[in-house]
Parts: sequence; structure tokens; C-alpha cells
Amino acid sequence: MNNDSQEFVNSLLERLTKLNYIKPGDVPNINLYMDQVTTFMDEHLSDGKRREDDKILTKTMINNYTKNDLLPAPIRKKYSKEHIYILTYIYYLKNIISISDIQKLLNPLTDKFFNQDSVPNLDYIYKEIYTMEKIQIEYLSKDVSSKSDAASEYFTEIENEEDREFLQFFALICLLSFDVYTKKNIIESLIDDYSAKHSAKAEPKDSKKSKEDRKNEKHKAKEE
Repeated sequence: MNNDSQEFVNSLLERLTKLNYIKPGDVPNINLYMDQVTTFMDEHLSDGKRREDDKILTKTMINNYTKNDLLPAPIRKKYSKEHIYILTYIYYLKNIISISDIQKLLNPLTDKFFNQDSVPNLDYIYKEIYTMEKIQIEYLSKDVSSKSDAASEYFTEIENEEDREFLQFFALICLLSFDVYTKKNIIESLIDDYSAKHSAKAEPKDSKKSKEDRKNEKHKAKEE
């Protein structure tokens, strides 16, 4: 890629380090109404918008997440800080994996740790995840920069400067896309593996319960 393209990539990487995130300390300790939740999310994640009129979160989205068992229902129409944590995870995950996979991933999280006072709770978990991911930004920047350099080493024999620049740009997109594709497949495989193991553990209990139900039904039929 030419110098202009490389400078643009560098500016994107610099922007990446300055993106706003929902820091653990930013999440209010008071419960919020839905309008307050959407305003809070929009204010803290606006840098992630591709276009100015893009919506970070809407009332319809929140209602659908609750209906699809991704988000616990609000209490008296108010959402707690735990709801904000879950909505943040959904916001990032929905661009990568399916709603059904998000459900498989978040259901154990909400079942075990939602509204939990003792550690581990969602407050503790969010802080740990946030710290871990902030550290990764530096490595991510180096990785993208490395891929940009690698793409610049190809199509160097193309004499037409405009064609060469496009093909090197296309090569960078392909490199980044392949990285996302492979990691997406890894994520889906991890979720499938976890779900299979979780189902296998739950199966004996379900089988036992079914046997007991059948036994009770037979017993009830004899009495009738």
C-alpha cells in the first residue's frame, strides 16, 4: 500500500486505542428506566458507530433480548447494573455470533451470577473481563499493523499504481477477514463443545426425572 493508505491504517489503530468503553466504574449503582439505559449505552459506545444515525441500543432490541431469554426481565420496569453488563456483552457478541449462541453463552452467566451478592458475581466478572480485554488492545494493534505490512509485500509487480494499491488493500481485507472467520469458527466450536458437555451432565437427571414421572403416571393410572 502507498503511504496515504498506510497512514490511514495507522490512524485507525490510533482510534482503536481511544475508543470509549463502558468502564466498570461508569455503570451506575442505581436502577434505570429503559430510556435511561438506551441513553447511557449510546453515550458510552458512540465511538463504535459506523454511521452517525446508527443505533447502539433501542427499546425494541431490549424487549427482544428479554423475550429471547438473553436478558433477565426488569424489576418494576427498572434495569440494574447487572442488566447493563449483560447488554454490553450482547452488544459486542451480536456482531460475531448468532442469537442462539449468545443465549447458550449468557444463560449460564445469568443463571449462576445475576443478582449474586457474593463473589463471583457479575460486577466482579465484568471487571475481570474488562481488564483482560484492555490489555489485548496493544496486541491487536500490533497484529493489524503486521497484517498491513504483509499485504504491502504482495502485488508489487503490478505496474499500474491504482491497481496495485487496490489489490494490496483487498489483500489486507482478506487477511483481516480470514482472521475473523477462523476465530468465529473457534468461538462457535467452543460454544458447541460446552453445550454438549453441559447437556450430557444434565441428561442423567432428566432421564431419572422422566422415569419417575412415568412411574407416577402408571401408579396414578392404577389408582384410577
